[in-house]
Amino acid sequence: MSSSRPSYIIVGAGVFGVSTAYHLIQKYPHASVTLVDRDAFDADSRVAASWDWNKVVRADYDDIVYCQLALEAQDIFESDPLWKPYFHQTGIYWLCRSDYAQDVIDNYKKLGRNADLSAVPIDEARKMYGGLFEDADYTDVKEVLVNKTSGWAAAGDCLRAVTRKAMELGVRYVTAEVATLQFDDDGHCYGVKAETGEVLTASHVVLCTGAFTPKLLELSAARSGLTDLRAGPRIVAGGITTGMTKLDDKSYERFAAMPVGVQGYTAKTGPFIGSLPPTKDRELKWWGQTIFKNTQEALPGRHISMPPPERDYAQWKVSGRLKEDIQHANNVFYGRKGASWKMEKHRICWDAFTTSGDFIISPHSASKGLYVATCGSFHGFKFFPVIGRYVLQMLEGSLSPNLATKWAWDRERPDPSLFPDWPRFEMKDLSDPVRASKL
Repeated sequence: MSSSRPSYIIVGAGVFGVSTAYHLIQKYPHASVTLVDRDAFDADSRVAASWDWNKVVRADYDDIVYCQLALEAQDIFESDPLWKPYFHQTGIYWLCRSDYAQDVIDNYKKLGRNADLSAVPIDEARKMYGGLFEDADYTDVKEVLVNKTSGWAAAGDCLRAVTRKAMELGVRYVTAEVATLQFDDDGHCYGVKAETGEVLTASHVVLCTGAFTPKLLELSAARSGLTDLRAGPRIVAGGITTGMTKLDDKSYERFAAMPVGVQGYTAKTGPFIGSLPPTKDRELKWWGQTIFKNTQEALPGRHISMPPPERDYAQWKVSGRLKEDIQHANNVFYGRKGASWKMEKHRICWDAFTTSGDFIISPHSASKGLYVATCGSFHGFKFFPVIGRYVLQMLEGSLSPNLATKWAWDRERPDPSLFPDWPRFEMKDLSDPVRASKL
């Protein structure tokens, strides 16, 4: 780092942005660190993918890199006073239709980590947790991965708490809608321009902008003439539906101590489906199996996937077809037990995807001073305590060669058909049919 006072603008105050700001201000307390987000950090509703009632916290990865990083993060969730209040170690119950369970167990062994972790035969697994998942769909399931050290976190509450802590340490928080990036005559990025016309400047501009990233880069490319700014096929904005039900006293008594449930699928059959334990308000949550794009014309002749143009991404406007997705998730986990539950609080969550599910944490090759740290691909929250440490290493040029290659802006991207969670549908095809009005 330069001996002069470094300055940073971090666009986007979700997991990547807040974690980066938190680690930056801890290591460089005299640096100028500004978080910019369209929503106030304590708003009742936000568009950040990490803003949510709850998110899974696990290290159950068949990719050993993410297994190791998730273990680092989970150690902090379990012990650090800032993070610990939001973590609930309920365990996870993962129905595996591949060799996933064995791969996870092997990764734990390779990393020298002990955990209450096992691959359980189906007949035995059905009886666990008081038979909670006895009516689940076990079609093509090989075995069930049970890891009693995994769990979930109160995501929105945790995000607010860490943001508030970063602000106490000296991070500035600006609520503003970023319209475009700012560049000098040499193509060096020196700041951002808000829709109000206000310009914020810094020596480093870090995009932690999730699903908004492709649109922001398209608009900035058009305004600056730097066409290589565009994300192109590197990043695709994808959406998924979540839904909740409020449990009655009898159901809550039975489900209060449940683990996270996961229906694991293969690339051929599609994304895995999840069910999270009830919150303090007795609300049990699912996410669906349909991940979709929203391809629109961002500029004349330029079509990209991006969230709906409404300020809140129209996240509460959920079609009947997508609500059916949540009902399906209920059926494949609980069968008869959940047949009478009323589905409520449907929401569409948006995030940025790469074709492999890998993050992008990298300098942008088209402009000095511009950096990208995003693409959670719906699995980024669990790394919240540590991901900013790796973004900081990227900014310092000290990121390990393995991670620098894995998370590079310019790298060979695998075929998305190999990635179960790739957005395979279009939002317009999942909308409710428009009924003709009677004259």
